[in-house]
Amino acid sequence: MPVKETAIDTHSDAINEKVIYQNPLLFLKIWEIADQQTSILEKHPWHYHKEVEFLAVMEGHLGIQSKRDYVVLGPGDVMVLGASQPHRSHKPLTEALHYVVFQIDLVKHFDQSTMPYLYCFSELTLPLDELNYIFEVNEPAKREAYAFIMEIFKESQTRSRGYEIAISSTIKRLLLLLLRSDSRNVLNYTEETELNRLRPVLDYINSHLNDKLCVEDACHLLNLSYHYFIKYFKKTMGVSFVDYVNYKRIKRSELLLLTTELSIMDVSFEVGISNMAQFYKLFKRHNQCSPREFKQRMRSESKVTMEAMQPITDSPT
Repeated sequence: MPVKETAIDTHSDAINEKVIYQNPLLFLKIWEIADQQTSILEKHPWHYHKEVEFLAVMEGHLGIQSKRDYVVLGPGDVMVLGASQPHRSHKPLTEALHYVVFQIDLVKHFDQSTMPYLYCFSELTLPLDELNYIFEVNEPAKREAYAFIMEIFKESQTRSRGYEIAISSTIKRLLLLLLRSDSRNVLNYTEETELNRLRPVLDYINSHLNDKLCVEDACHLLNLSYHYFIKYFKKTMGVSFVDYVNYKRIKRSELLLLTTELSIMDVSFEVGISNMAQFYKLFKRHNQCSPREFKQRMRSESKVTMEAMQPITDSPT
């Protein structure tokens, strides 16, 4: 059970830490830390990163200070730190300490089927730190979250065939666990009626991605004023209308790059972005690489997978 105290540091000089993803297509980093040396909290700098961070302690005790609390986690404990939330950690006791750090850009793991739940994890009103109450009051949920993190860690280490699928599915199971265990509605889940109201707009976007899409056209579909619509859309979807349209366009461009021989310019036009500089800018923002690098990387990953499968394919039946 984590031990809490009130945080008193100002964290005003926090370092903006850049996370280097182990697999750029999974947008995450997960690793184990084995710490033998006891340390003083004040000697560790505050830092933050745009990725959400999960911590899972396997052995020993880990001290974590966030904006609100100082918490000591023990074996089996789990903690989540929201995106861009300043924090620091240390080893408070002399015993051996082993724990897993899991950093992830959650937004990248929402696809067309799960996009309606993006707003729940977008931290528009509260950081995901607020969900830590789940692990304090719901022991089964904590054990399950711990198991999911360990499963993701194991898959990332073994990198067996299909490990990307295994990791992606486990991430979704972890999000589902948080959503269904949130008895205090920190995630601000709204009923499907809100999404159904937006359905004509979402369908319109899907069918007109290669056209010029204007907020005004969406407003007319729902007979809402401009200002009310943009607020309602962001509250319901967790992202602005423009960001949602750009997200859908980039996702379609990824599909076209992987399944067709269209040039990058043609792909840009197919998804409704006529300005190549703008297309490159948006694509790099979503994938941390250019469209050409994305295509080469995916083909390289596919080649490695196919080579790994070859002994199985050629083996006698």
